[in-house]
Amino acid sequence: MTRYLVAIHHPDDYDPSLEDEAMSRDIDALNHEMEAAGVRIFAGGLHPASNAKSLRAQPDGKVLITDGPYLEAKEHVGGFWMLEAANLDEALAWGRKAVIACRAPVEVRPFIDGVPDGSN
Repeated sequence: MTRYLVAIHHPDDYDPSLEDEAMSRDIDALNHEMEAAGVRIFAGGLHPASNAKSLRAQPDGKVLITDGPYLEAKEHVGGFWMLEAANLDEALAWGRKAVIACRAPVEVRPFIDGVPDGSN
């Protein structure tokens, strides 16, 4: 089984107060369905990107901490699931359900398992 990140993308100016009860019910139902299927490892929502701190190594060996996301973008990850699925098709099927429940774009990406050994 491979682990997959199913990431929900929100616009930079996303307002969580616009999430209605129907959306919350749909996300809760999807979480229960994932748990029942045994694919959900972990899930979580994130505060807006404006609450982020970015850290960058400096040439002098110090670390610079700044406010905000590392990348300036029109969208940021607003929440995610980590799933364990048999293959990409199964992970994409869960991603399709996440798009509908969250009413937002979704990215599905496999995790790298272990240390690459060059034999792939």
